[in-house]
Parts: sequence; structure tokens; C-alpha cells
Amino acid sequence: MLDVSRTTNTILMVRPYDFGFNEETGLDNQFQKRLDLSEREINTRANAEFQAMVDTLRLEGVTVLILEKPEPDARSIYATSTDATSTDGKKIAGKLPDAIFPNNWFSTEHDGTLITYPMAAMNRRHERRPEDVEKLLRANGYKIRNVINVGQLDETDRFLEGTGSMIIDHRAEVVYAARSNRCDEEQFDNFIRLRFYEQGILFNTRSTKGTPIYHTNVMMSIGDKFAVVCLDCIHDTAEKKQVQTSLEASFEVIEISMDQMENFFCGNILQVNSAGGTPLIVMSKSAFEGFTKEQIKRLETHGKILFMDLTTIESVGGGSARCMMAEIFSEKK
Repeated sequence: MLDVSRTTNTILMVRPYDFGFNEETGLDNQFQKRLDLSEREINTRANAEFQAMVDTLRLEGVTVLILEKPEPDARSIYATSTDATSTDGKKIAGKLPDAIFPNNWFSTEHDGTLITYPMAAMNRRHERRPEDVEKLLRANGYKIRNVINVGQLDETDRFLEGTGSMIIDHRAEVVYAARSNRCDEEQFDNFIRLRFYEQGILFNTRSTKGTPIYHTNVMMSIGDKFAVVCLDCIHDTAEKKQVQTSLEASFEVIEISMDQMENFFCGNILQVNSAGGTPLIVMSKSAFEGFTKEQIKRLETHGKILFMDLTTIESVGGGSARCMMAEIFSEKK
């Protein structure tokens, strides 16, 4: 095993300037819900929830870098226009409703590599702003040695949505991933080979509606010494055993139910550290209320639990606390 950290004290978040219901991602994200509110009210509430989360994390000593709304004429080599056409042929007027979830399109590694990923939804491809992320990190003293992309820049068939699709154990060099439209098997293998990870564990999942879980990070999370996982959504006995055995080799495994995963976002949590090294476990208020008292006690042995109200973001966006945080593992200069 490598002597590297599984957790970090620095995260990057993107302010939800265009937040709203994403028609494209709603096709396979059963966690998204429509609220009987105006677009303005939804955006206002999401921004309030976002800022409260930022304030809570900073108060606990976590370094939070914020990527603000891009300039109107800003263009990226990763996005060739500001308009896109959704899968049903409707025109999307340049809005990026899911920009609040940056961990899907980029990640960082301990060696100073910034990695970008191919996104399934057309409008989400325009979220990719590697130049802006690199500038933000460098301005705050972080080393970026390489910027690479998984797959082709204009990938239209084989997708791999970052640490939404993959749960990376940096120390054991094992990567877990649930197959879905957003996690292509060949692209996953491409990533494993590109980054020289020891093992990639790919498995099938099924929700209570019979569809694949859209992102692995809603059914699994790993911290420094613990793992939260919904094994019940893995129906193949051999695959379930492989995931369980692998996790138990490195972590205290805390199993959650289908109900806890689907209705409370108990799998979408993340362990981070304060600048002083204090371990913190970040989750939504919904997730905190969804865990049993016994599970909370077990989690508390691994860190202080921080929870915040993310009702609007969870309901409309179909993602929770973990999705909002992109971990920065790059060293400081």
C-alpha cells in the first residue's frame, strides 16, 4: 500500500449560479424531484444552503475554495459552445443546472495531476472549466503538474463521471465503480491503466425501481478507516462478496439499507479533515436523520459529524453533500 492519505483538508465547491432541475440528467437519476416552486425561489434556496455549508466547513477549519460563475464570454477547450441540445431535442439556453456538483467532471491526485472526465449529459459537458480550476488552485498555493483528460475531449459514447462514478481508495490503490450509463466499462479500465491503480472492482447495481444506481457515490463512501455501503443494491452474489471482502480488508464496514440510500442519501457522505487534522464526516441533515443511532455511534468513532440542511439541493439536483465537494489532494508549494 502507498503511504498516502485517503482524506484531505481542502475541497473545491462551485457556487450554484444556474441551479435547477436538469431535464437531461433526470432521465436516469431517480433521486431528482420537481418542487412546486419558481426557478428563482429554487435557486435562492440552493444558494442559501450552499453558503451555509461553506460557512459550516470553514468554521471547523476545512479549507474551502469556491469556483464562482464564469465570465459570460469565457470559453473552454472542453466545451465548444454555450448552447446544447438535450436528448429529446429541446434547446438548452446555456444554463448549467448541475454545476454545483464538480466532483463529477474533475478530480485531483497526490502527484499534482488534475484529471477531467467525459460527461454523459450534453449540458454537463459545459461545466468543465479545467483552466479556471488550475488558476484557482495555483492562486492558493497548490501544485498542479499535469492536466489530463480521460478519453477524448469530445467523447459522445463512453462516459466516466469522476468521483461520482468511482470511489477511489488512494492508499490501497483500489477503485470501486457501479456500471451505469455514466460509468462505461472500457472507460473505467482506461482510467485504471492511465493512473496505474492496482485493482478496479466493477459491479452491477439495481434500485428499487429496477434501474442501475446512477452514481456509485450515492451507495458507497469510504473514509480513512470506515466505509459506508449499500450492499443490498448489488444483486450478483459474487460481485457483492468481492466488494464486501475488499472493503473489509481496509475498513470498518457500515452497511446501509436501500431505504437509507434512496430516501435519505446516507451513502452520499464524505470524510474530510480540518487544517489541524481533526477528522470530520460531512453529510446532509437528511442523511443524519436517516442513520440509526447505532450507526451514528459507529461513525462518531471515526470523526465529528457535520450535517446541514440541503433539502432543495437534494430534491431538485438528486445529489447531496458528497457530490458538492471535489477533494483537492495536490500538495501545497
